Amino acid sequence: MSQTVTDFEVHDIRFPTSEQLDGSDAMNPDPDYSAAYVVLRTGPRRDDGPGADHDADAPEGHGFCFTIGRGNEVMAAAIEGLRPYVLGRPAPRTAADLAALHRALTHDSQLRWLGPEKGVAHMAAGAVVNAAWDLAAKLAGKPVWEFLAAMSPQELVSLVDFRYLSDALTPDEALALLRAAEPGRVERAERLRAEGYPAYTTSPGWLGYGDDKLVRLAKEAVADGFTQIKLKVGGDLGDDVRRLALAREAVGPDIRIAVDANQRWDVADAVEWMTALAPYDPHWIEEPTSPDDILGHAAVRAGQPVKVATGEHVANRVVFKQLLQAGAVDFVQIDAARVAGVNENLAILLLAAKYGVPVCPHAGGVGLCELVQHLSMFDYVAVSGSTENRVIEYVDHLHEHFADPAVIESGRYAAPSAPGFSARMLPESIAAHRYPEGAVWRARRTTEEAGR
Repeated sequence: MSQTVTDFEVHDIRFPTSEQLDGSDAMNPDPDYSAAYVVLRTGPRRDDGPGADHDADAPEGHGFCFTIGRGNEVMAAAIEGLRPYVLGRPAPRTAADLAALHRALTHDSQLRWLGPEKGVAHMAAGAVVNAAWDLAAKLAGKPVWEFLAAMSPQELVSLVDFRYLSDALTPDEALALLRAAEPGRVERAERLRAEGYPAYTTSPGWLGYGDDKLVRLAKEAVADGFTQIKLKVGGDLGDDVRRLALAREAVGPDIRIAVDANQRWDVADAVEWMTALAPYDPHWIEEPTSPDDILGHAAVRAGQPVKVATGEHVANRVVFKQLLQAGAVDFVQIDAARVAGVNENLAILLLAAKYGVPVCPHAGGVGLCELVQHLSMFDYVAVSGSTENRVIEYVDHLHEHFADPAVIESGRYAAPSAPGFSARMLPESIAAHRYPEGAVWRARRTTEEAGR
């Protein structure tokens, strides 16, 4: 039976994580993890009056953009502007449907002017695209990683916009990569269900945490089975040397410690800083400089001994292409909600496979662990065929607000089994954290007013 998108809801949802300095780093000292959240409903309304209910059993598509507080309302407004592309139209089910929607959202001749293909407009398109994938996978009765991995190489290639990529990756080259990985798909999927996917944790390393908390959480991470942790750096060099030394002593020589500067430095600063931190054997330096500076990343990579990772703020597939062409990165870090959804992330996975660079996704934030696990698992099953030197970030924040939260077992992501993209936020969480009228924010205003 065909289904139609009957409603399109957008919510400004914010969590006051700045109160405990969760998520704090040198560039973002006080984040309130937030989501501009969209719901595509397919069920008929039970009545046509204000606040009408929907059929609770009808499939829904859920997607979002991650922000860190102020500006989330701008993101929500941009998503709202895409309502005409989906409301009243058939629910997407196939690769052809999802490719057509992606192209419509990213190639609108007027909206494109706001990017093109970057920034708020592009992220808004990604939220709607991801919601469409969530809906299509639910209609198919499969988690997104399985839904993708069940597609033929030809269908997967049809999902990708190869405009601006053909000097680095052609459709024929992408098809060859996917066909080469096809024979082992079933075995890799079985292994994934049995063993999960490697993870690392950033939870010990927020810059606002004191030394005792850092050491305690680092030891707990190792005890929980993680073989890699990450620390935020870039505030003060002396502090970073001390913190990295404490972390190295806490976890020992065999646990990888990545460090993340969150775009804090110019190139010369990055080279100087990482040369000073190198004796403590950092596994990579993440976002050492501007995410738009391809040649700057290449210079940082060449100028000091630590490997370079970036990608969570890279705007689109074209910048990823150039980072790879320039030999500027050792690790590609996709983000499920930064570019224009699953389709564009598929393009980036194929580019990384062409250049032989491992993909280690960014997942710090609200809901990002839930989303990006699907992309890495699909990459393992149907693209790269490997988990070597590949890990997904895990941050132990806010998972309790999702109906199908990411599950970590012995330092590995368990393969999701519920249909969809693991993106559905609990209704009570949406109601409590909707900004500014949700109960959490009303209570915070009352507390602030009482303290004046």
